[in-house]
Amino acid sequence: MKIESITLRELHMPLKHFFETSFGRTTSRRVLLVTAHCEGVEGWAECVAGEGPFFSYEWIETAWATLCDFLAPAVVGKQIARAKEAAPLISKVRGHNMAKAALENALWDAEARQKQLPLWKLLGGTRTEIACGVSIGIQDSHDDLMKKIESELAAGYQRIKIKVKPGWDLEVLAKIRKRWPDILLSCDANSAYRPSDLEHLREFDAFNLLMIEQPLWDDDIFHHAKLQWELKTSICLDESIRHRRDAEQAISLGACRIINIKVGRVGGFTEAIALHDQCLQRNIPVWCGGMLETGIGRAHNIALSTLPNFRLPGDVSASKRYWEEDIVEPEITVTTQGTIPVSEAPGTGYELRKDLISKLTMRSLQIP
Repeated sequence: MKIESITLRELHMPLKHFFETSFGRTTSRRVLLVTAHCEGVEGWAECVAGEGPFFSYEWIETAWATLCDFLAPAVVGKQIARAKEAAPLISKVRGHNMAKAALENALWDAEARQKQLPLWKLLGGTRTEIACGVSIGIQDSHDDLMKKIESELAAGYQRIKIKVKPGWDLEVLAKIRKRWPDILLSCDANSAYRPSDLEHLREFDAFNLLMIEQPLWDDDIFHHAKLQWELKTSICLDESIRHRRDAEQAISLGACRIINIKVGRVGGFTEAIALHDQCLQRNIPVWCGGMLETGIGRAHNIALSTLPNFRLPGDVSASKRYWEEDIVEPEITVTTQGTIPVSEAPGTGYELRKDLISKLTMRSLQIP
């Protein structure tokens, strides 16, 4: 498979509803798409870097520049047998995992389409449907949050995750548990707390949570290990796990009992599969987190979630939760049982709405 050229596109897409975390509120997305042109076959992927350097140091401008100046030139013109061979070609660039993932994943999609295989089978997936949960951001009021939870439960989602931060945590969780004592419930702090909040965090144990996700610093494993010893609630690490070495350290130190694998955060499918396999060997369940993706990135998350150790419902939810119109067809839908059936069609199993992509594109660049 010869990599002939790479195309970058930036789209602007308004969200149907704002999404708020401890970082702030997002009302629209600047979406970076990567297309790999390989001997008449196109592979597409999405860079999940945000509008600013808040979830990580990466944001859309660093991703665009890194792809344009370093990553794409490292692969264009190269002949590879499999997409995973791109990983060593771009490994000399330190960090910038979201940019790397977008490039590598586009090549995985191209390989799957060239071989007329579903992407999930190329990845080694075994599930023919995946379990879905939802991530609900911080709302303007408790009543608004309760209405959203009620709506998502009625839609069939198997797990509810709410965003928390100091001042929006214990009271909210108490109200949820009073109304729905038996639902599968978790929370995500996005690094909003500190070790000095130990006594406050101990109170989370009263709510029978599946997990508390990333309570402390994004670059810290040691203090999460100390915290996990103090809590009954399982800690799940997200931002702290950038690759399998971080996972090995976290598991060995007892810093978490669950790991969230975001393919963009760890640098692409090759590393995500290796991390999955490592967690499977250590009996650490994993699940797939979301980054407000369009249908392109969401389809990649579906494919990844078919691997056998994705034992917990992920954040892979329906297109209509986020977009008036998605850029894939059919739009991604969730059954009333809270699952997404996996397509047998080549590649991601979803077709691109190239007319809409063109309409929403604010800038594009082909390399070379």
